Amino acid sequence: MSHCAVLDQLGLAPSQWIDLRGVQVPAAYSSVEEEYWALKEAAGWMDLSHRGKLLVRGKDAPRFLHGMVSNEIKELPPGRGTYAFFLDVHGHIQADARILRLDAESFHLDCDGFRLETIRQTLEKYIIADDVEVVDPPAAQSCLAIEGPCALELLREAIGFEPPHMLPLEHLEVPELNLRLARASISGEFGYWIWGPGAQLAGVWTQAAQAGAVLGGRAVGHQAAEICRIEAGIPRYGAEIDDKTLPQETGRLNAISYTKGCYLGQEIVERVRSRGHVNRLLARLEIDSDTPPAQGEKVVAQGNEAGEITSAAWSPALEKVVALAWMRAECVRAEEGLTVESASARIAASAPLAV
Repeated sequence: MSHCAVLDQLGLAPSQWIDLRGVQVPAAYSSVEEEYWALKEAAGWMDLSHRGKLLVRGKDAPRFLHGMVSNEIKELPPGRGTYAFFLDVHGHIQADARILRLDAESFHLDCDGFRLETIRQTLEKYIIADDVEVVDPPAAQSCLAIEGPCALELLREAIGFEPPHMLPLEHLEVPELNLRLARASISGEFGYWIWGPGAQLAGVWTQAAQAGAVLGGRAVGHQAAEICRIEAGIPRYGAEIDDKTLPQETGRLNAISYTKGCYLGQEIVERVRSRGHVNRLLARLEIDSDTPPAQGEKVVAQGNEAGEITSAAWSPALEKVVALAWMRAECVRAEEGLTVESASARIAASAPLAV
């Protein structure tokens, strides 16, 4: 059995697998370019059951979790969600997570699978006399994503349910289907995630495949979703973010509340804010090349090192390479004169951050 519970139920296998920090996930089902265009112009469906999931619950859960992450938790109403960082005492990011408030005393956490135990251990370390428990969701809980401009139409056909207008990370139960639906995205495209039993989501996958064939949709693997993510300028833990990254460096200021009061690592976050700048920033580049540079390749400005590539891919839509790179802060404002492997490059404005 793989970590892809929906595929296991269907007895399906992708044409290629990729290893993400010890977890085998689908790289592609067919042509990566065709899957990319499905996400950009129609819809793609993805088995995200390999992602990490935790339940944090108990009478003190809102107060406790509020003090553990970088964003507002206590005032988050049930049915809404937020994106937040888990920091250490030095203000470095240990993990990032989507946090959904289920009810007055319980929260669903979604994270990269290889950061799950880091989050669990961090939370358990700080539970002293709090009425809080950190537990795994039901073993049968899997996750299916439907993303792309036609995601709503495909979702309607796949589950026979018309969701109301939903803000990012807003979520609701569909009790008659034993599912939870959220507005979320891993690719940066408009989308929905559905949690529920693997057997139930296998049926949704089958319905999505039937309806999607008419719309031009298809099953999508990690590689096509990565191209879209890089185009959108969205950092990923393990690629752009690691345990030495400061929150403000990522540009994901939607993960930080400056008014919520004390939390783990807050002193450093506030110190960076009051100082008014960081030494490096994550930037999105467009590179006039046919070949994506390797991770770690240097970005050069006027003959001097200006940054380092973290992720790169060929963009079929732009017909050039797109990349994310850590750049010296003063070089992010450079309008020309950048090169990567002798190819001309430029800073490109990133799209609005997706969650």
